[in-house]
Amino acid sequence: MALPIIITICALIIIAYLFDLTAPKTRIPSVILLLTSGWLAKQIVDFLGIKIPDLDVLLPIFGTIGLILIVLEGSLELEFKKSNYSLIRKSVISSLIQTVGLSFLLGYAFYYFGNYSYKDSLLNAIPLSIISSAIAIPSVRNISKSSKEFIIYESSLSDIFGVVFFDFIALNETINVAAFGNFTLQILIILVISFIATIGLAYLLSKINNHTKFVPIIIIIITIYAVSKLFHLPALIFILLFGILLGNLDELKKIKWVEKVKPDKLNLEIIKFKEIVMEGTFLIRTIFFMLFGYLISTTEIINQASLIWSGSIVVAIFFFRLIELKLSRLPLRPLLLIAPRGLITILLFLAIDPSQSIELVNKSLIIQVIILTSLIMMLGLITNKKEKKIIKDEVV
Repeated sequence: MALPIIITICALIIIAYLFDLTAPKTRIPSVILLLTSGWLAKQIVDFLGIKIPDLDVLLPIFGTIGLILIVLEGSLELEFKKSNYSLIRKSVISSLIQTVGLSFLLGYAFYYFGNYSYKDSLLNAIPLSIISSAIAIPSVRNISKSSKEFIIYESSLSDIFGVVFFDFIALNETINVAAFGNFTLQILIILVISFIATIGLAYLLSKINNHTKFVPIIIIIITIYAVSKLFHLPALIFILLFGILLGNLDELKKIKWVEKVKPDKLNLEIIKFKEIVMEGTFLIRTIFFMLFGYLISTTEIINQASLIWSGSIVVAIFFFRLIELKLSRLPLRPLLLIAPRGLITILLFLAIDPSQSIELVNKSLIIQVIILTSLIMMLGLITNKKEKKIIKDEVV
């Protein structure tokens, strides 16, 4: 029994790798293909009558590890230069307005039409307002550098703002001055932790000569994240800051502690570290979305009761994004249609306490919003590719 399962898992991962290779040419988001592969695997298993143990418990585990690695990979790619300050500022404003503003808008819609408490409505709206870095970052490899950097910053920050906002609403029964004071203290604590951990891990990376050095550092990063989450700290801030600082040591040479780790020599190790992170990200992301696809039932995908709501939410997502991009004076192509929902939406949806969940926001709604936003992103990337080809032909 073990060998057929091993062969099946290996075959699925190889297929996922082929999806990853062909995605830049087909412009089909790998998440669509991964979800479909997982769903097809489920149909085959049911048809053959193979008994598989309950896999639901694995979803949050792979999702959390995947989120950490995806944000880390994205932050390691970011260039922290003065020329990027304007882009960073716009990314912060865009992600904050869309995540928080859209959450309040959707929360009010759930409150008005569903007659739920506004706090519960807002809590259930937050997962739907977060741009998925797990889908957006791998999908924008072939767009312009400035647009790619904007998407990396925006989606990573959207994850962070979304998780922080979600925890703030979920963990505070009443929103008052004390709640905001506690929240500010949490931010300060995680900033201190991020600074100390970055120094320590950079030092370890420069000093460890053992042939096994990168995996232990990744494990330490995941542990720091998990411990921070246990104390309800915004742990994704640590992941983002660690990746940005580690990937931009050349820009920080004037700082004394940076000089001690010899950034010029350390850059070679950082390149290897990036490669390990990218490999791990691919594997965990693949397993997560295939597993989620495996756990999807056909009735949840075609649930007509939730289709009206999911369609309305998708319209609100892109209308809100259109307004924000116009205000920020950012190009609509290809940015407008790149606002997928995915891994973090699923994780936060699963994290909602049953006492705070609402009937309108169910698994069918989440699946439909993820699929619709991914298909729209695919359309945006394909049309962007066609436009580039037309421009190139005209120049020739």
